[in-house]
Amino acid sequence: MFLELDKYNLAIQIWTLIALLAFISLLFVKAPYGRHERAGWGPRIPARLGWIIMESPSIVVMTVFFGLSAAKWWDTDGVAITLYILWMAHYLHRGIIWPTRARISNKMMPLSIVALSIAFNVVNSWLNAEWIYSINHPYPIEWFYSWQFILGVLLFITGMVINIKSDDILFKLRDKGDKEYKTPKGWLYEKVSCPNYLGELIEWIGWAIATWSLAGLSFAIWTAANLIPRAISHHKWYNENLDDYPQNRKAIIPFIL
Repeated sequence: MFLELDKYNLAIQIWTLIALLAFISLLFVKAPYGRHERAGWGPRIPARLGWIIMESPSIVVMTVFFGLSAAKWWDTDGVAITLYILWMAHYLHRGIIWPTRARISNKMMPLSIVALSIAFNVVNSWLNAEWIYSINHPYPIEWFYSWQFILGVLLFITGMVINIKSDDILFKLRDKGDKEYKTPKGWLYEKVSCPNYLGELIEWIGWAIATWSLAGLSFAIWTAANLIPRAISHHKWYNENLDDYPQNRKAIIPFIL
């Protein structure tokens, strides 16, 4: 363990407080990438390259901790192995598969956003890996049968399926190279503007439950702090720019928000 437990807990408390401050800030300032990309945020790089670079630390940091958690990989507890697989499934998709499939060939991303995302992913991955592979290592084998682990894994998988299926619907709107934004239709898009964000939020709530840790909880809070304001911004953009946009949709949480 790189930090004593009391210092580790303090780091998580500070990290969670930063998430709450970020949430408030993002309600007023749209993160300048994607459809909200704009000048004034410094040099820019191709969006696809930016996504790959900024998501890579989550793969690297978690893998380093996983590799160092025991002298031999088979000595690592089964729960930790399962959590590693879930983590890698998300970030291999988010950091490699999604940028490859997304229709972002002609889009740019501010280098400042890439740098901030790298910093976030390094700290977030370290806090979660520290808990799983150091502080709470090994998880007892009974944790496999706990309601927390079972429910958390089910939520994680459900959220990931929602996230990927929602992205697939968006990709198909531009299958023929159309660069214009269109109204997404079908499935959860009939209820909310950003089911892909809803899916990711469910994923990390599941992670928090499965790990039963403050690190997991802080990640879920960070996810909400980032994605809820962005979903609200997307929802507002859709309503302002698409004439046929359904007025009964919510931003991210069906019937609520």
